[in-house]
Amino acid sequence: MELPVDVLVHNELLGVKGTRGRLLQHTEGYYEINLLFGERTHRVLLPVAQTVLIVAEAEDVGSQGIEIER
Repeated sequence: MELPVDVLVHNELLGVKGTRGRLLQHTEGYYEINLLFGERTHRVLLPVAQTVLIVAEAEDVGSQGIEIER
């Protein structure tokens, strides 16, 4: 995955669920993300262990679909 990338952020510490952000980098157990609070964008460091990131742009897997090995 190339950075920066738009993501959806879930983090209980901040009380955000599916908030849009921009992942700038990943360093030493933290994500560095730009998040919109009110009308201003703030750069935040969120711990990897307590944060879920979902890439905002869905992957195109084509007509073959995803093959799951069981």
